[in-house]
Amino acid sequence: MPAEWEPHRGTWLAWPHKESDWPGKLATIVTTYTEIIRTVSRFELVRLIVPDEPTQLVAEEQLRKAHVNAANVQILTRPTNRSWLRDSGPIFVHDSASELLALDWRFNAWAKYSDWALDDQIPAFAAGVRGGRTVQPIHNGHRVVLEGGSIDVNGAGLMLTTEECLLSTVQQRNPPFDRADYEAAFDQFLGVKKVLWLNRGIAGDDTHGHIDDLARFVNPTTVVTVVEPNPADENHAPLQENLDRLRGFTDLAGKKLTVVPLPMPRPVWYDDLRLPASYANFYIGNGFVMVPTFNDPADRVALGTLAELFPDREVVGIHCGDLVWGLGTLHCMTQQEPA
Repeated sequence: MPAEWEPHRGTWLAWPHKESDWPGKLATIVTTYTEIIRTVSRFELVRLIVPDEPTQLVAEEQLRKAHVNAANVQILTRPTNRSWLRDSGPIFVHDSASELLALDWRFNAWAKYSDWALDDQIPAFAAGVRGGRTVQPIHNGHRVVLEGGSIDVNGAGLMLTTEECLLSTVQQRNPPFDRADYEAAFDQFLGVKKVLWLNRGIAGDDTHGHIDDLARFVNPTTVVTVVEPNPADENHAPLQENLDRLRGFTDLAGKKLTVVPLPMPRPVWYDDLRLPASYANFYIGNGFVMVPTFNDPADRVALGTLAELFPDREVVGIHCGDLVWGLGTLHCMTQQEPA
């Protein structure tokens, strides 16, 4: 599996349409998505899935008003349940002959919701669009459930993930898989030779510990990880534990990784629900890094840190104060198609 910063053919997105994902805010979310598409399409092709023709007309009008380069947006009509393609979309990998293929992991809506059958068909659809083939990862006779947001790779044999997500007894993806089962599947299908297991994710994450809100590779030997210095905050202890683990991890050659802290924004709430606001949910594309912001003083620290780590890319902040009401932001909705 190539690292996210390696060259892309394009980015897959799905137009938001499920009102219950953003109760009372869907119209605002459409505006945010339009800005995201405008940003990505300045740098690379956007493959945009819309659920039906009426929605396609709405999307086209929104993109026109935002002066989006239509030549760099391919609109594809296909029904979907939700818009979180990081988790439901294909994970593209190169096979031993360097052919790009789409891995069709099983998607079951985070072992939490009942409406997922349409989204489970997206990888095969995407492979058909681009004219490639799909492979369904099978381990011990079981089609493996995996969400793209639960893993992060450096393209050189290392992977980050969390125990809370993949080994959860609350949201069980693949009972009765253990560490060895996952590591064997990751070796076979992703070329991962070493899995770096963190413990828990951030407060408010209904996926139970997705890594893309927590810690990310930014080059083959460097990881950024979110930290919370306030000991009274519920994120403080688990994020400190993850930081300590990362500082002890080594690469395939036995060399310690470079670990760079990222701040957390102040807690973001909607009514009595704490939302999973995190600067780690950035997306790396061709010549740019798109970073969620939250009208917080830490926004500029996060943007500055990532700008230093990606000096050859344009670092773009996208306000996600409303988007995170859907319990995810920029990385959760994007899926890269490698070159």
